[in-house]
Amino acid sequence: MSLRRVLAAAAIPLAAGLVLAGGAAAAPSSAPAAPTPATAWVGRVLAPVVARRAPRVGAPRAAVVKPVAPFAHGPTVLLITRTAVVDGRRWVEVLLPKRPNGTRGWLPADVLRMRSTAMRITIDLSDRRLTVLRGGRRIIRAPIAVGQAATPTPTGSFAIAETVRTGLPGAFLGPFVFPLTGFSETLNEYAGGNGRVAIHGTSQPALIGTAASHGCIRMLNRDVVRLSRIIRPGTPVIIRS
Repeated sequence: MSLRRVLAAAAIPLAAGLVLAGGAAAAPSSAPAAPTPATAWVGRVLAPVVARRAPRVGAPRAAVVKPVAPFAHGPTVLLITRTAVVDGRRWVEVLLPKRPNGTRGWLPADVLRMRSTAMRITIDLSDRRLTVLRGGRRIIRAPIAVGQAATPTPTGSFAIAETVRTGLPGAFLGPFVFPLTGFSETLNEYAGGNGRVAIHGTSQPALIGTAASHGCIRMLNRDVVRLSRIIRPGTPVIIRS
């Protein structure tokens, strides 16, 4: 869906300097690694940088990554999927919020402030449940609404891209929106946007547990508030059919 258009239409303030739950943790001394069921590494982008298709200077461009995220204007934080050392320089592969879903790019490690996280979200579309895990242990399990048959929620590996506090708990999107790195695979645009998918609250709680959306994951407002207290950008999200 077009989060920018819908948020603007609802007169939702996109507050700069968003406070992320728990603050930004300093990176441990160990090198970043690929995500596991118990832990993952994320990196906050410190300056504009070109993401490359291979871990070397001069490799083809995958995207230009900016340090300020587009919706809430908070920091850009990316999930790290691999790491490599080339000619003495460390590179990290990150999951990019870019079509097609699953697009990745390589960044020099020195443009990121890295930290590890024990949080993970899994979404079961058939069961219509969202589960939050910390270190592999379930801490939240909540019912959701998912995409309709004609506009299904995409499956695969994603990450939370941002946290957007709407300031309008009774609005269509509820009190919080969590844009993902994924996009609809059936809608190239929605309401003038580029088909971005998100987890968000709802003004229609009766539809929770059904296939009702254009691809987004809707939660009860009380559940999305719980999510906002523990989830940060970069958190891995696995969506299964």
